[in-house]
Amino acid sequence: MNGIQNEAKTIKLNKAKPFDLKETFKNPEILTLIGFFVLCIFFSLFTEEFFTGTNISNIIRQVSINGILAVGMTFVILTGGIDLSVGSVLALTGTIMAGLMINVGLPPILAVLIGILLGALLGYINGIFVSYARIPAIIVTLAMMEAARGVALLYTGGYPLSGLPSSFAFIGRGYLFEVIPMPAVIMILVFIVAYIILNHLPFGRHIYAIGGNEEAVRLSGVKVKRIKTLVYLISGITASISGLIMTARLSSGQPMAGEGYELDAIAAVVLGGTSIAGGRGHIFGTLLGALLMGVLSNGLNLMGVSPHVQRVLKGVIIVGAIYYSSRSQKD
Repeated sequence: MNGIQNEAKTIKLNKAKPFDLKETFKNPEILTLIGFFVLCIFFSLFTEEFFTGTNISNIIRQVSINGILAVGMTFVILTGGIDLSVGSVLALTGTIMAGLMINVGLPPILAVLIGILLGALLGYINGIFVSYARIPAIIVTLAMMEAARGVALLYTGGYPLSGLPSSFAFIGRGYLFEVIPMPAVIMILVFIVAYIILNHLPFGRHIYAIGGNEEAVRLSGVKVKRIKTLVYLISGITASISGLIMTARLSSGQPMAGEGYELDAIAAVVLGGTSIAGGRGHIFGTLLGALLMGVLSNGLNLMGVSPHVQRVLKGVIIVGAIYYSSRSQKD
């Protein structure tokens, strides 16, 4: 008799919960995915060029740049920080790569390596001031945003650096197996690495924990300052990889490249469900957010919407996403 009762209890416990539409829509990743498909349908109805092969390729290339930026931003925001310098670091590292190839004659591989190391250094400097000097991240990265942009303009004299090797352009314009754009290949690899770090390594678990309760993590013996410094270093690396793709795509080093891209990266992260307060989010959501932002920008451009109006819309989207995320957490 007791065995039958225990079995009945087990069946009751294992019974599937009924589908709850309200709970489903509390998941920001689901909403972002739905929004992505809705935008695709909308723009395909009102613009003839949206679903052309050329335009889809352009969307993928643009999403790749913002998506890679957003990966680094995800790491930073998960710890409760912010990085406003990513657009300027993109520009500076891109112009340095171009200058080393054009003016110094370095091979592309060596120039790219130096550019990525420079991005890592700039991110490391951000991390040092945020973690050890305890200066608010918004102040440190705002200062780096201005400084990096200024150095890029000084280095180039305010003019683009042209004359890059034709082989270098393959990174931004080429295709893998003549089908997949190379920027998309690089973005996928970056997301895979980020997924492994955040979900399968102690370093990733510590990042989430710091965003949830930094003081408790510190008391448990984790070296919080070192982890937060490394997070900003990662953001610098992803910014330099985005700078590599943009420089190769434009076949020139542009000192004003990436202006305002920090807003797009933050929007992608927040739309993907990462809490702006830190401690909660998923790298897959960031990818969805980057796709949505890419489709939105492309579609509005095709419809002839003013860039100024687009900036207003992006600001509204960010505030709305943060508000919805905070309400979902309270509920």
